[in-house]
Amino acid sequence: MNEHPDEIRAKRTFARARPETASVKTINLALQGGGAHGAFTWGVLDRLLDEPRIAIEGISATSSGALNATVLAYGLTIGGREGAKQALMSFWRRVAHAAMFSPLQPSLYDRMTHNHGLENSPAHLIFDLMTRVLSPYQLNPLNHNPLRHTITQVVDFERLRHSSAVKLFLSATNVRTGKVKIFAAEEVTADCVLAATCLPYLYQAVEIGGEHYWDGGYMGNPALFPLIYACTTRDILVVHINPMERPEVPTTAREIMNRVNEISFNASLMREMRAVAFITKLIDDGKLAQGEVKRMLVHAIAADDVMQGLSGASKLNADWDFLIHLRDIGRERTQVWIDNHFDDLGVESTVDVRGTYL
Repeated sequence: MNEHPDEIRAKRTFARARPETASVKTINLALQGGGAHGAFTWGVLDRLLDEPRIAIEGISATSSGALNATVLAYGLTIGGREGAKQALMSFWRRVAHAAMFSPLQPSLYDRMTHNHGLENSPAHLIFDLMTRVLSPYQLNPLNHNPLRHTITQVVDFERLRHSSAVKLFLSATNVRTGKVKIFAAEEVTADCVLAATCLPYLYQAVEIGGEHYWDGGYMGNPALFPLIYACTTRDILVVHINPMERPEVPTTAREIMNRVNEISFNASLMREMRAVAFITKLIDDGKLAQGEVKRMLVHAIAADDVMQGLSGASKLNADWDFLIHLRDIGRERTQVWIDNHFDDLGVESTVDVRGTYL
């Protein structure tokens, strides 16, 4: 019996689709924070969204990573991959637009030398001095945070809470107890995002449910345990922003403060990686069965060579050209990672956890 042309086309389409569907691999994302350097993570996400062979189950994030994660989750919820790409673009454009009205602008010298910093900006020099002497409660008594307006323009939090396309976990630090607080997708509000991004020398602590919170980077940058316990897939892709190592010892006050922040913000991640390495060794030694615990597979995308060349002040530089520069680097590094390690997903870690984090 002759087949109808539409049936033939449908069979051919199905035949082509099956291998692609079978080859889709699912990962979890762990997104670090780092101010404007989060545009690097934007680039990573933008390239991952272009990759049909990779799906995302869960995202754990803090600081600027929390902004990226929230926008990504919402974009996926309302418009799939293309919706997420558009939402991320819209968010970062709005960040750059808001920054145009800020006194914290790169000086002419900074622009000419392409150092992407604000060290030679008179406004930044004054701002830096004032934040060392005065608290946000004195400098910003009305508690104005431009990020609130920016994130609420892009994300409908009510819809995200009710129908998030991915498992979302945002980390904040409880000021009173010093413990990490995880906000899951079903409870995320604009305040939760602001809590996860609240640097204590810039903004007043964010009050939620009678508790006050600062940036989650102090206790979870990002927290891995929600991905381990609440997600099915074993693969965790960590997107690094804060360099693990620096080749030279910092000597200026600014360099020392920046390095102290990097070490502090990496400390929580290193602690969790030690636990992952310990459990992995127990499994390898036959002391634990994989049925009792989950053997996690760890991967990473970073650009330490780029981040090491950027000053701490550049984290406050939301100039559009700089953001696009970081985004493009993120896309490039992700392409290299996909080319080199896609086949390893679901099979083995592509990061030497013990050698890198211990």
